[in-house]
Amino acid sequence: MAKKKATKKATAKKATKKTATKKAATKKAAPKKAAKSKRKPNPAFMRPLNLSSTLAEVIGSKPMPRTEVVKKLWAYIKKNNLQDAKNRRNINADAKLKAVFGKGTVNMFEMTKLVSKHLS
Repeated sequence: MAKKKATKKATAKKATKKTATKKAATKKAAPKKAAKSKRKPNPAFMRPLNLSSTLAEVIGSKPMPRTEVVKKLWAYIKKNNLQDAKNRRNINADAKLKAVFGKGTVNMFEMTKLVSKHLS
């Protein structure tokens, strides 16, 4: 009698394995979503703006978008090593930047606010 129970258990296990593989085979892969198109930049950010004379001394005089102004300011800051050594968020302004910012030390988040006054 003990043998019959053991064989029934073994066959029951085999049967569940077969049904599990059938279920996995019938399951289809989810359809892929259409590839997203590249995100378009906001035209307001890409519009060339005129620079004030004090800002033009630092980054150039031709009109450029706000994003380019910030890029060029950061290039100037890194080139002249004006980022604070202890707190990298602060910018220690030299004579040209002090004319733009109006003070000696500026937080990097405050910088864009101060620069926007020089764009028109």
